Amino acid sequence: MNWFRNSKYRVRSIAQNIALGAAACIALSGCVAADMALDSLSSAAPQVSGKMLAEMSKKGMKAESPVLVRIFKQESELEIWKINQTGRYALLKTYPMCRWSGKLGPKMKNGDRQAPEGFYHVSAGMLNPKSQYYVSFNLGYPNRLESALGYTGEALMVHGACSSSGCYALTDQGVGEIYAVVAKALSSGQDRFQVQAYPFRMTAENMALHKGDPNMPFWRTLKEGYDAFEISRQQPKVSVCGRRYMFNTEFSGGEPRDPLAACPAVSTPPDPQLMAQMDAEKKRVDDAMADGGESSAMSAYVDGGMHPSFRSLLKKDGANKLAARISNTKYPVSRPDAALADPFKEMKKRSGTGTLADAPAGD
Repeated sequence: MNWFRNSKYRVRSIAQNIALGAAACIALSGCVAADMALDSLSSAAPQVSGKMLAEMSKKGMKAESPVLVRIFKQESELEIWKINQTGRYALLKTYPMCRWSGKLGPKMKNGDRQAPEGFYHVSAGMLNPKSQYYVSFNLGYPNRLESALGYTGEALMVHGACSSSGCYALTDQGVGEIYAVVAKALSSGQDRFQVQAYPFRMTAENMALHKGDPNMPFWRTLKEGYDAFEISRQQPKVSVCGRRYMFNTEFSGGEPRDPLAACPAVSTPPDPQLMAQMDAEKKRVDDAMADGGESSAMSAYVDGGMHPSFRSLLKKDGANKLAARISNTKYPVSRPDAALADPFKEMKKRSGTGTLADAPAGD
């Protein structure tokens, strides 16, 4: 367990990720331009480009190595991670999302326009190279826990174009890169890759800013999985029992069969060093929430979100030109008036930065 040895470095690393927020936003504005090179797209399923292979090599990764995806609604960003030469996950690239719909919180029923939050696992059969939105992959909503809770909905995707009704939409070029990377990993032996979908980057500061939200008990559970990955850079093992996710735990008699029943007896608990660091982070959240400040209410929360880079283009060029620039599929920007609103404006003021902890986590 050598990845747990330097806990002070890990804690400092998480704090540094927060401080890098503004710089990340500037860097992402350059990514947007690169992600709109539609003339390089073809009708064939996308392949890993030479440029991407070079970037992997620079970061000590192989095209065949396993992948993991993280999604953050509030920041409108998607991250793709790969195992590097250390045997741990490292960040390969962060993509700005053009559109997601609904609001912060889990998806519960068909037609609510909610983009889902939770832990999902995507196999090769869930990739669609002939999607109506260029290429896509199905998140697998509802997962076992969501199905047991009676949540409904289907075909919740990560895809191209700037249109969402419960999905996560990127540029065609961006989703093509992601598709190529995950397809290569799946064809090279990875059985399925994990997708972690969060309401926001789950720092103590962001948790405190949302402390009045009724979804907070659910988000505290999501944060356990978030912290396990942040600290260890290993994919958390996800189980479901007691109406919630459980992480990195082995149970007597194998995996729990009923997501709604009480969790069985634990045979092997999570690593104690990992748990100690997670407990320290939990205390930071508790302290931040008890700090006396009030949670920030969302303003102009009409429908979903859009990365600031795309919002700037939408203001400048209008919905039709933006849609044409980011996708060849001719789908209009969904609810452009709502996309122009920044529902997290007041939270950004409260945080004292232009972004809320939106720096990509580094190794």
